Amino acid sequence: MPRPQPATSSRARSDRLPWSVVANVVRGLVWALLVCMTWSPAQAETAKLRVATRIVPPMVVEKNGTLTGFSIELWNSIGRQLNRETEYVVLPDVRELLDAVGHGQADLAIAAISITSEREDRFDFSQPIMNSGLQILVRGTAVNVEANPLRELAQLFFSRTLLVWLGIALLLILVPAHLMFLVERTHHSGIIPTRNYFPGIFHAMFWAAGTLATQADQMPRHWMARIVAVLWMFTGVVFVAFYTAQLTASLTVQQIKGPINGPQDLVGKTVGTTRGSTATAYLNEVKAQMVEFEKVDDLYNALLNHEIDAVVFDAPALLYYTTHDGRGSARTVGEVFHKEDYGIVFPTGSPLRKQVNEALLGLRESDRYQRIYEEWFGKR
Repeated sequence: MPRPQPATSSRARSDRLPWSVVANVVRGLVWALLVCMTWSPAQAETAKLRVATRIVPPMVVEKNGTLTGFSIELWNSIGRQLNRETEYVVLPDVRELLDAVGHGQADLAIAAISITSEREDRFDFSQPIMNSGLQILVRGTAVNVEANPLRELAQLFFSRTLLVWLGIALLLILVPAHLMFLVERTHHSGIIPTRNYFPGIFHAMFWAAGTLATQADQMPRHWMARIVAVLWMFTGVVFVAFYTAQLTASLTVQQIKGPINGPQDLVGKTVGTTRGSTATAYLNEVKAQMVEFEKVDDLYNALLNHEIDAVVFDAPALLYYTTHDGRGSARTVGEVFHKEDYGIVFPTGSPLRKQVNEALLGLRESDRYQRIYEEWFGKR
C-alpha cells in the first residue's frame, strides 16, 4: 500500500508564491531603479532654475516690469551656457536673498552680494563676478555743498590751520618784543615805562602784536629800536598776506568738500544703508548712528529729504546713482574702502557651483563678460 502523505504538505504548497509573481516584482524593481538612474537627472537638468535677486541699480534694474542690469545680463549668459531656463524671484534685501537660498526657496541668488567669511560658513559662493567696496554718498555737488555758517566758523576757530598760524605769530612776536624791551627801557621817553622784565615785556609784546595786526600806535624813541620797528612792520605785512591766503584757501576747500569727506567723518553722524548689507557691521564699528532701509530707493530718498546725513553703500550702486537719478543732487566723497567681491550664492554642496564657475570662465575667455561690464560701467 502507498505510504500516506503528511497533512501539512498541501498547505505548504498553497503558501508558496508562483514564480511568475516573483519575476514581475523583480522586473518592477529593476524598472524603477532604471527610472531613478536615467529619468530623474534628466528632469532635473531641464527644470527651471529659481534665481533670487533684488533691485539694486546697476546690478539689477527693473524697466517696465522687465529685469535687466549687470547681474541679470551676466546670469542670462550663464543660463544659456548651462542650457537652463530661469525663473527670477525678486526680494527686498540681501538678508531675504540669503534666507531664500538657505531654506530651499531658491536654487541660487545673484545681485550685489558681497563674499564674506561669515556668509562663506553658511553658503557656497561662485568665483567673484566683480570687485567692489563701500563708499559714501552725501547731498549736493562739488560746487554746491550745503553750508552752515555758524558750524563752519566754529570749525575754523578750532581748526589745526588756525592754531598753527597763531603759534607762528606768537613766536614772531616774542623776538621783536624782547629787542624792543632791551633797547627802549633805557631811553628816558621810550615806549617801555619800566626797566623791570615784568611787566615791561608785556608792554613790548602788546606793541609787537598791535604792529603785526594793524599798525604801530607808538613809535620807539631809540634809533636802534626804530630799525627794529621798520623791519618788524615789513615782516608783519608779509605775515598777514600769507596768513590771509592760507585762511582763504582753507575756507574754500572746506566749502567745496563739506563736513563729511571720508570714513573718519562718519562718527556721530546719522548714516543710512540697506538692511542686512555688509555696511551695517562697518557702521556699528565706527560708532555711527545707523538707520537701515529695506529698499535702495528709500535710502536715497531719505538722504535727499534730510532724514540722514550720508549713505554708506556699495560703490558701484552709488556711482551709478550719481550719474543717473541722483545727478546734480548727490555726490560720492572719499575713496572706496572696506573692499569686497561680489559673488553668486548657492546652498552648501550645490552641484550648480562647479557648472556656473565653468560657465563664468568661458564668458571671460570669450570676452562676453567684458562686453557686459562695459555696457553698464563703461571701459576700465
